[in-house]
Amino acid sequence: MTDTLGRFGEAWAVGLLHRLGYEVIDRNVRFRSGELDIVAHEGDDLVFVEVKCRRSSAYGTPEESISPRRYERLAIAASEYMTRHDLHGCNMRLDLMALEVGADGRVTRHNLIRGIESPRRG
Repeated sequence: MTDTLGRFGEAWAVGLLHRLGYEVIDRNVRFRSGELDIVAHEGDDLVFVEVKCRRSSAYGTPEESISPRRYERLAIAASEYMTRHDLHGCNMRLDLMALEVGADGRVTRHNLIRGIESPRRG
């Protein structure tokens, strides 16, 4: 994914999340373990939203890009965020915003998956 496509996807996702009632509190938080695209509150939940944006499905769908290793890095980064901000008493979850973008630069499909889990290995 290009940086431009990634920035577009994250900005588009933030707009949709706002309309769905999420309160975005942080973006593009980097740790040694990985990066958190969007950190938000949805009700009482602290939500870490991974944004995956693709122009084609030649290498699989955006949903398929969450490997066990990628999930583990996200979970570690989320835990580090919670530790640094002293948030270990709150509910948290990992969400995935999967976007497909057409040749005209418009989002042709989006899928918000709340509460993703680690995919099975093998």
